[in-house]
Amino acid sequence: MSQQHLVWFRHDLRLRDNPALSAACIDNEAEVIALWCITPEQWQQHNVSARQLNYQYDALVVLQQDLKERRIPLLVIETATYQTLEKEFMQLCEKHKIDKVFYNYQYEVNERQRDQRIEALCHQQDIVCQGFNDSTLYPPGSVLTGQGKMYHVFTPFSRAVLKKLSTEEVECSTLPQKRSYPSSVKPSALPDFSTNEGKYDSKRFPAGHDAALSRLREFSKSRVEGYAEQRDLPAEDDTSRLSAALAIGLLSAKQCAKRVINDHPHVFEQAGGAATWLNELIWRDFYRHLLVAEPQLCRYKPFQTWTDHITWQNNKKHFSAWCEGNTGFPIVDAGMRQLNQTGWMHNRLRMVCASFLVKDLLIDWRWGEHYFSQQLIDGDLAANNGGWQWAASTGTDAAPYFRIFNPTRQSERFDPQGTFIHQWLPELEEVPEKNIHEPWLWADKQNKKLDYSRPIVEHRHAREVTLQAFEQARKHR
Repeated sequence: MSQQHLVWFRHDLRLRDNPALSAACIDNEAEVIALWCITPEQWQQHNVSARQLNYQYDALVVLQQDLKERRIPLLVIETATYQTLEKEFMQLCEKHKIDKVFYNYQYEVNERQRDQRIEALCHQQDIVCQGFNDSTLYPPGSVLTGQGKMYHVFTPFSRAVLKKLSTEEVECSTLPQKRSYPSSVKPSALPDFSTNEGKYDSKRFPAGHDAALSRLREFSKSRVEGYAEQRDLPAEDDTSRLSAALAIGLLSAKQCAKRVINDHPHVFEQAGGAATWLNELIWRDFYRHLLVAEPQLCRYKPFQTWTDHITWQNNKKHFSAWCEGNTGFPIVDAGMRQLNQTGWMHNRLRMVCASFLVKDLLIDWRWGEHYFSQQLIDGDLAANNGGWQWAASTGTDAAPYFRIFNPTRQSERFDPQGTFIHQWLPELEEVPEKNIHEPWLWADKQNKKLDYSRPIVEHRHAREVTLQAFEQARKHR
């Protein structure tokens, strides 16, 4: 009698370089069944955005068809939370006489606890569970300091990863072939969990693995070399736009690294766009490794514990103005409106907007982290938490608390002609280019009334208030 293998898909919605799927398909005699779990209450608890859920749904439609062509049916469990999932998961294993379960690890606390509980239940039923590293270049715990500990500082971590990448070939898992025998199990009808609120630009974020892979190839061949110079300019569409595909696993980090190393073999020897982009992939790994080293990060605790003593102002009117893009600081407002309308924000602006919320408005970084999660199509706990804690000076490798972005100077430096600002703030259409960064000054001189907010804070004063709040908190170190 042939073995019954179950492949549990999570944030790995692809056939290529999917180690769990590849391992499940090695035995050509085995019957392979795929599984996807819908857990709406869990998604709500985790602030998963409606756009990302729509994106996942569209990716699942493609995945189910790709699996069908390989004679692998995709089944669906629909349940409220990870706790209610356990019983239904075991019932499905019993129904289909599953011998082995294959899955790729997730490193967030709730997901790790879910897997531990289900592994224990499977063990009681003599079902073998096999987990694989998938979402990082190297498994957390495999890149260690000379003292055998996980890194808490990015630069030495990056050096260690680059050394491994330069001396070890990046190995991707094999693409599974069509099964020799069709499965007797019928695929589930895929429940449509997409919503009108989650509409997104499918041209910018195509939902299939092949489309994401094609974008990776095009970016690596044609555009990555200009990445170092152009990546901080929001008016230029010169980032890879692959973060959403990575977030739900249409691509793997290994595929990205392997592609850029193959296309640019001197990436380890010289600076440039390819090296800069590879370093961004390593940042992504770093934040995932940190979740394992410091699980309290998953529970919205700061890495720097003394920062829990900061007295936040948490002005709700200021927070609403920030969310809506009505702060009176054009670069901040343009970034927030891009986020609200598209579910994506240029990375330089993520830093600027985060810094403004925490350092100008003195609002708890967790408010901003939650809001970003609820909006982003590329929402990812490790990267979102890591980025917010960096901007708020509460994390590891964080910006020093006394380094505070001046939003107007950031605007002048990275959007000098105001091209990006004009794109997202049409009410500033008549403001001349040289005045676009402080339009209220121009309006006052011209005796004009703009349909645009005046600044809700004065940066210099806000900076002093923030410095005092951080310095007061530091006394608790």
